[in-house]
Amino acid sequence: MTEPMIRLNDLVLTYRNEAGPVEVLRRLRLDVTRGETVSVVGPSGSGKSSMMMVMAGLERATSGSVAIDGKNLGDLDEDALARFRGERIGIVFQDFHLIPTMSALENVAVPLELAGRRDAFEQASKTLQQVGLGHRLTHYPGQLSGGEQQRVALARAFAVQPRLLLADEPTGNLDGNTGEKVIELLFDLVSDHDTTLVLITHDPSLAERCSRTVRLADGQIIDDGTASASKTPKAEVAEPKLAAGV
Repeated sequence: MTEPMIRLNDLVLTYRNEAGPVEVLRRLRLDVTRGETVSVVGPSGSGKSSMMMVMAGLERATSGSVAIDGKNLGDLDEDALARFRGERIGIVFQDFHLIPTMSALENVAVPLELAGRRDAFEQASKTLQQVGLGHRLTHYPGQLSGGEQQRVALARAFAVQPRLLLADEPTGNLDGNTGEKVIELLFDLVSDHDTTLVLITHDPSLAERCSRTVRLADGQIIDDGTASASKTPKAEVAEPKLAAGV
């Protein structure tokens, strides 16, 4: 039996502050098959971005397990985790996260250089051409429009040919027309590279473009988007557990 691209098993993420522990994610169980496109929806504060950060290995689970492409992230130290992420996971954020002092070409080449690719700049140039920015290689983020900056971010994510793409509100800072063009490009790249996609969005029409929609509320998955889930009652959602006096 083929391993899923993503497997969350009883995943718990707890933050601690002066008031005490707060459970952000509570016993999540989720499998995402290879090549699947999955949207994640839910109200603000439901845990969507936190779940993505754990999938990316940017947050460590408090308990439970996270396996990506058959590898348990809990078994990796920070250096191994960074290498694994650089080789297999692409990430696109709402705020682009480009390095302002680097050109578009340099921004895209960075993860390739970190991965030890000798052809980093050649591959970066090729990927920027694929997203329609072959004429913008030497431009800095401040010289690019929001849509162009997000295209650079997409090129950076896909330059390493990731097996998994995690996208957190990728059109959140773009106007409707520009956002639609970026989304078309994103789905084209996902299809061309046969990449598994997890897309966080508040836009119902965008969520529907994915083959499956997972719904979160108060740190729990209340619908995992599978046929079996639609036949069973949704889990009762409890109030978040806060320390006494909060």
